[in-house]
Amino acid sequence: MSEIRKTLLHSGWLAARSTEVNEDGKQLTTTNPPSLGSQSKWMEAVVPGTVLGTLLKNKAIPDPFYGLSNETIIDIADSGRDYYTFWFFTKFQCKRLLNQYVHLNFRAINYSAEVYVNGHKTALPKGMFRRHTLDVTDILHPENENLLAVIVHPPDHPGTIPPQGGQGGDHEIGKDVAAQYVEGWDWICPIRDRNTGIWDEVSISVTGPVRIIDPHLVSTFFDNYKRVYLHVTAEFENKSTWKADCSVTIQITTELENGVCLVEILHTESVIIPARGHVQHTFKPLFLYKPELWWPNGMGKQSLYDVVITVVVKEFGESDSWMQPFGFRRVESVIDSVTDGLLRLSKERYRTDIKFHADMNMNMIRCWGGGLAERPEFYHYCDIYGLLVWQEFWITGDVDGRGVPVSNPNGPLDHNLFLLCARDTVKLLRNHPSLALWVGGNEQVPPKDINEALNQDLRLHPYFQTPSLSDWDSDPSVYLDGARVYIQGSMWDGFADGKGNFTDGPYEIQYPEDFFKDTFYKFGFNPEVGSVGMPVADTIRATMPREGWEIPLFKKGGDGFVEEVPSRMWDYHKYIPYSKPGKVHDQILMYGAPRDLDDFCLKAQMVNYIQYRALLEGWSSRMWTKYTGVLIWKNQNPWTGLRGQFYDHLLDQTASFYGCRSAAEPVHVQLNLASNFIEVVNTTSKKLSDVEIEASVWDLDGNCPYSKVFNRVSAPPKKVVKVSEFTYPKSENAKHVYFLLLKLYHVSDKKVISRNFYWLHLPGKDYTLLEPYRKKQIPLKITCDSVLVGPKFELEITVHNTSRANDVLQEEGLLHKLFSRCDVVTAGSNRGLKVVVGSDPGVAFFLRFSVHSVEAEQQDTRILPVHYSDNYFSLVPGESMSFKISFAAPAGMKKSPRVVLRGWNYPDGFTVFG
Repeated sequence: MSEIRKTLLHSGWLAARSTEVNEDGKQLTTTNPPSLGSQSKWMEAVVPGTVLGTLLKNKAIPDPFYGLSNETIIDIADSGRDYYTFWFFTKFQCKRLLNQYVHLNFRAINYSAEVYVNGHKTALPKGMFRRHTLDVTDILHPENENLLAVIVHPPDHPGTIPPQGGQGGDHEIGKDVAAQYVEGWDWICPIRDRNTGIWDEVSISVTGPVRIIDPHLVSTFFDNYKRVYLHVTAEFENKSTWKADCSVTIQITTELENGVCLVEILHTESVIIPARGHVQHTFKPLFLYKPELWWPNGMGKQSLYDVVITVVVKEFGESDSWMQPFGFRRVESVIDSVTDGLLRLSKERYRTDIKFHADMNMNMIRCWGGGLAERPEFYHYCDIYGLLVWQEFWITGDVDGRGVPVSNPNGPLDHNLFLLCARDTVKLLRNHPSLALWVGGNEQVPPKDINEALNQDLRLHPYFQTPSLSDWDSDPSVYLDGARVYIQGSMWDGFADGKGNFTDGPYEIQYPEDFFKDTFYKFGFNPEVGSVGMPVADTIRATMPREGWEIPLFKKGGDGFVEEVPSRMWDYHKYIPYSKPGKVHDQILMYGAPRDLDDFCLKAQMVNYIQYRALLEGWSSRMWTKYTGVLIWKNQNPWTGLRGQFYDHLLDQTASFYGCRSAAEPVHVQLNLASNFIEVVNTTSKKLSDVEIEASVWDLDGNCPYSKVFNRVSAPPKKVVKVSEFTYPKSENAKHVYFLLLKLYHVSDKKVISRNFYWLHLPGKDYTLLEPYRKKQIPLKITCDSVLVGPKFELEITVHNTSRANDVLQEEGLLHKLFSRCDVVTAGSNRGLKVVVGSDPGVAFFLRFSVHSVEAEQQDTRILPVHYSDNYFSLVPGESMSFKISFAAPAGMKKSPRVVLRGWNYPDGFTVFG
């Protein structure tokens, strides 16, 4: 028997502008198939992808995210829709046997299309967020090549871009059911083709006469999670002309170790499906005793079970099979977006994005209403790494009735299309444990009829309203969802002020201490707040020509405040200044005037770290008494933007990434910058006891004028504990600039639970004394262990500040090796040692690892992405820290990459591996 299978069609595609193709779809898929050639209008296509992605691949346009190149690409408002209407063409083979059926599947197309297979035409309806499945059984050539052509049309209302820009351009895109950011926003430039294309998965599936459609999995819990039931409802379609007598089996397995799986449940039921008929079948609830639960990041393990449904048809055999990793969990209360602007989506990019969020100790990502309903691959990695997802539908205040100018007060023109796309999206995503809640829109609710329909469609099953209730009229899995709350808008129903007033934000630089003040935010859950987001200098050089390397002008006003005046290129890339005239003095100038791009970006990273650590620590200091949660806008950028990001579009982390990572750790020691009290935040469900806190102050001369241990500290679960006031700033001889190190550790074994390093200044002072501190030569001892598995490097690097420890170096006979580079570990060796010369005592300040290729011919030698267990760190005298670094070597790289360590005291850096 031919295999029951699904085959992706993601390679071998060609594309051409429709106005340059003389043949119609029937001719392209019969007598005149296209080919590449010097005289051909056809080019290699990116599928899944967009028209712009294809044009960029073929160098037919400049990189729209580089410098001001996007200004040179014609906008659809000027070219007309035909200019971005494209043909896509490919060939495929597909064998089948008698009573097997073949379907061509498009998981999403933007915006409408006509599909031709071997000369046969099918029109696909409009809508960016809907699946299309075509039965192509009778038109295939089972033994020969099949020809597939798709002509894709842009959104019906692509709109125009006003000279002043704006949120969603002229808002016309809101008349369609499509992503709204494509007309530009205050954080992204306009996308010239409005993301036209076959932007998601394309596949061919072969089944027997009965196929499985959209199973729904729901779990319920009793007896304090000891008794657990899995509820399953699925639709079955019989394609044949005879009644199908089916045996449907559900198998639930869990992986033990080394690929060994345990079958938890094997359950079979009989299902009869009439000829050419559909049957929705609800299975008997499946019982599990104390299964491993799925927990959000930082709260426990992300346990996943494989649920496999197989249908066997009598006198035929296996007809179809479906598999979904599933996590047993229940969201009782709910405590940011990951997409490329040209929709160049991939599993690898999704994995990196989601792991980055987990590395930052986040536990929720918000998928904004002006963007996408994220794809199953996105949710798959959220399931693995424990990130809850707030998923919005395609409504925004700016475009749908609250923008300037006000437009589309009734939302999209076709409300039925919107609801069809919404229901299809729910079916696509609902089995993922990471999906936490549905939200009608961003800063707006959907039109009345859509909102009422979503409220009805997404109503909770009685069990999820009253979990103790056990007598139900219907099984939870027959609901469209039934297990998740529907919130009508991001500022309604308990979020922001709960009434829809604009009570989210702010989105600009703040004084760090202000985040801790009771006046900073009035309400419990802020659905979006943000600040600055400058990347490192290497990213600026990689994404802008030389004229983009100029730093802002600092224009001082009569009131003493400084206004930053960025270049046109930085302004185009949506730069947020580090000052707010009249409210916040420039935070970069707190370190002294920057000399050049490198100096500006380094000081910006210092501000980034402080800004986002203070933002989250300020929220944590009032968690559970005033605040219930906060989401950052934005966590990342879908293009080369210069605002609101923890890592840039090239996947290099900014210092704010590690400020967030520190502040959001499950158990955290912190300094309240408003009250000057040391606090312990315990976000876990277990009491923290038998711990102590060590607080030490280090000055710029390497002395420790203040050291104190706070004994017998305890913190109940989900509580913030004020430990003691930090009194050093009130002391008579307090230094203007100083370092504070807080360590929370177990008394029994001195194991550190939380470490938090601050650089601080006295009230009314600044950080300019750090400028001469750069000249300090702080000695370091660095060891590196390396493991190479295939293309992946796994490193563990230990950095030791050996100031005041020269006697140890003498004993080890290492003093003769004190020069700038020595004994560096190389790939293939297991361990290496490096000692950095220096005789000055003091803190080794603001150190940062980066990984580079030694073969790269381009200016940017960085290897990205890289996962660091920590970065942008500092070490007090005598202190050491270990870091795990992992990355994949670029394809074809022959020489070992090198790891470089730079810092405030080491501007030129040095190689520690390679």
